[in-house]
Amino acid sequence: MSHLTYYNYPGVGERNRQNFRYSQASASATALNAPAKVGIKGGWDPKTGEFYKEINAQIDQAFANVDLALKTAGGKGWAQVYRVNSYHVPINNEALEAMVRNFRKWMPDHEPLWTCVGVTRLGEDDMRVEIEVVAHDPK
Repeated sequence: MSHLTYYNYPGVGERNRQNFRYSQASASATALNAPAKVGIKGGWDPKTGEFYKEINAQIDQAFANVDLALKTAGGKGWAQVYRVNSYHVPINNEALEAMVRNFRKWMPDHEPLWTCVGVTRLGEDDMRVEIEVVAHDPK
């Protein structure tokens, strides 16, 4: 798709592109002719790829990874996010509370649309959360 631009941060982002054929973020023109940035992230260390075992730490890291991916794509991070999908193994109150805590931290001035889904498995054995966002970048 030549009208899309793909972005991968150094370290795990570039490794995952090479090994698994996916990117950390993409940008395209929206119907309003303003770029939209999309990022999908798990709670891994962006340099080593290791997952935090504790769910709060993994969700915190996933939020930081989304911010990194969006900024690598030229955006302003969570300030431009208007849509969030999160996938959880398992989905429980602890995971939901960690998500809400991070929403308050990363988006203190707005509340995005949010879909939250429990799934039986994600892309890697130790992965407990995956966060997908859409951000509006009026550049």
